[in-house]
Amino acid sequence: MSADREGGGAPPSSVAEPGVAEPGSEAVFELAALSDVGTDRPENEDSCGHWIEHQSSVVFAVADGVGGYEGGEIASKMAIETTLEAYRESPVAWGPAKRLHRAVQRANIEIHNRALIVPELRRMATTLTAAAVADGTLYAAHVGDSRLYLVRHERIKQITKDHTVIAERVRMRVMSAARARNHPERSALSRSLGHELIVSLDRITMPLMQGDRLIVCSDGLYNVLEEHDLVGLTHGVDAADACRRLIDSANQRGTADNLTAVVFKMIGRTPGGAVRRSWRERIVGLFGRGQ
Repeated sequence: MSADREGGGAPPSSVAEPGVAEPGSEAVFELAALSDVGTDRPENEDSCGHWIEHQSSVVFAVADGVGGYEGGEIASKMAIETTLEAYRESPVAWGPAKRLHRAVQRANIEIHNRALIVPELRRMATTLTAAAVADGTLYAAHVGDSRLYLVRHERIKQITKDHTVIAERVRMRVMSAARARNHPERSALSRSLGHELIVSLDRITMPLMQGDRLIVCSDGLYNVLEEHDLVGLTHGVDAADACRRLIDSANQRGTADNLTAVVFKMIGRTPGGAVRRSWRERIVGLFGRGQ
């Protein structure tokens, strides 16, 4: 499901936000979210949403539920709604990183408790990749195998790690990435939201630069699109068109799963254009020195 402008439920359609808090103010970012049932599923267990705090601060997230149709749908929806609500209600003085981490942990506890109370939902869990951008800096909290990509100068890098049994084997170099891509158990999660009372989250902080694109997506999308497709389909169009192109292209290739995409475009100037050398070295390390 896509979320509406305040982070609640809405029909499954794209939502474009130009990041302008007041009439006449300069646009800082573009944001769009789109979720689709796909070509082979009767219902959608994916969910996505966002909340704009002001013209230079926004939080957005993608969740992919597991545990059967009913449990998966409920888990992913709870993950998005609770994370956005908790972030919105948290003190600004905490800063985006702490606000996001606390919000995701609250979502985890609420999903876990619901599963304990309702026997029919006892197996439910979800992935969650949540990102906040504030004053040109990205903060992310991640668990599961939904992904966050950064596109800079038309070069793409997966920022998150997949928490799956197969991905861990690849990282341990006991399985090749080529074999893992089509492995029948590639979606078996090693970590998820709601499975345990306290979840171990990957936390990411990095500066953005003007022109950067962020793509958050579920496995129904990236399992059928290559990284170069993600770059090409989001190049030269606004965020809403980019989301539609990603979803349509994946459906045309016959994805067997629900699929969701959020596209964020940094169109305003950011402090990342003049970051300290230590930050610049980290970014160069992500993309190599050929940019």
